[in-house]
Amino acid sequence: MRAVIAEDSVLLRVGLVKVLEMGGFQVATEVGDSEALLAAVAEHRPELALVDVRMPPGFTDEGVRAAVEIRRRWPGTAVVLLSQYVEERYAAELLSTDAGGVGYLLKQRVADVEEFVAAVRRVAEGGTALDPQVVSQLLLRRDLDPLERLTPRERDVLGAMAEGRSNAGIAQALVVSESAVAKHINNIFAKLDLPTADADHRRVLAVLRFLAASAT
Repeated sequence: MRAVIAEDSVLLRVGLVKVLEMGGFQVATEVGDSEALLAAVAEHRPELALVDVRMPPGFTDEGVRAAVEIRRRWPGTAVVLLSQYVEERYAAELLSTDAGGVGYLLKQRVADVEEFVAAVRRVAEGGTALDPQVVSQLLLRRDLDPLERLTPRERDVLGAMAEGRSNAGIAQALVVSESAVAKHINNIFAKLDLPTADADHRRVLAVLRFLAASAT
């Protein structure tokens, strides 16, 4: 059973290759962005595509959009999305494309190799695999204050945004890279369920949400 892996983190990508090969999959190729993913699926026509939700260049929903496109153009290719944390709208978007051959798993599941391979194989064979934490979050998150979804680091970034700092300024203040700051900001946008708009507008909306919560 052939697979294509799309993940921008080289270390995780290598690990996924090893895990799938241990599970009996033949990894046709591995790529680091959504455009390369679509080209790889077109060339190799794999039975499975293992896809990171967020990839270059924007680190937003590139993986999700590519996954939906794969299911549209090559319905015989099953797709498993991998995410760092639960993003219910992305899970719903992929799961709405078909009744089978789709999955949404958190990256932490890779540590349990046997369980992870079993879930991926189930999807490749036409079934579905939805991470247990995804299920619980889909049921519970709607009742939470959106700011409670943020990690401590994301709260730090949002606070720095409220101070008017640029991405470079936030990176310097928090001693992280600018690419890490960009990922945190995109995570904040997603977790606060901000409408699709230009980055500056969403940044303002995020700060306003932060200030409103701080005033209560």
